[in-house]
Amino acid sequence: MLRCVNEALRKAELHRYLRTAREVLLWKLDGLSEYDLRRPLTRTGTNLLGLVKHVATVETGYLGEVFDRPWPEPMPWAEPDAEPNADMWATEQESPERIVAFYRGVWAHSDATIAALDLEAPGRVPWWPPERGAISLEIVLVHVIAETNRHAGHADILREQLDGAAGLRADNDNLAPGDEAWWAGYRERLEAVALRAAGRT
Repeated sequence: MLRCVNEALRKAELHRYLRTAREVLLWKLDGLSEYDLRRPLTRTGTNLLGLVKHVATVETGYLGEVFDRPWPEPMPWAEPDAEPNADMWATEQESPERIVAFYRGVWAHSDATIAALDLEAPGRVPWWPPERGAISLEIVLVHVIAETNRHAGHADILREQLDGAAGLRADNDNLAPGDEAWWAGYRERLEAVALRAAGRT
């Protein structure tokens, strides 16, 4: 009985971390123009809407296919013959609303998998090496949480580059208190330290 209670608590906590990471990623899109949602902001073309599309696609695999519960809708960007990086950006036909709706649909599909299976339920990751492919729901949840948070961090930096908005969550930015002047001074101080440490002053 105690083991069942502990497993239920562990699963609930892992699910909470996943739900929080998902919401954070979507929050980074709030209030942006169509252009800013799509524009490439790194040398490798990383963009906010593409991050959401990618994370949603990854989640369909790990919390769907891995447990013989495949995502029921076509994803042309994930097919073997799709162009490289097709899951990392949205075409003109894929509106922000459509990408967000896709991600929320994935949540519901994944949450049904999480609800239906025990943490020790076995799965198989066909795109991993065979010796590592056998996996449990618990390890998959840890993997998907890590993946989602990694890309939420990317999104946080991209959003800050766009309009200065930054922080952990809408209800708790987890940043040091300070106004624009304080942050400007803080950044200047770090720049000065970097220059001195590099022997450039």
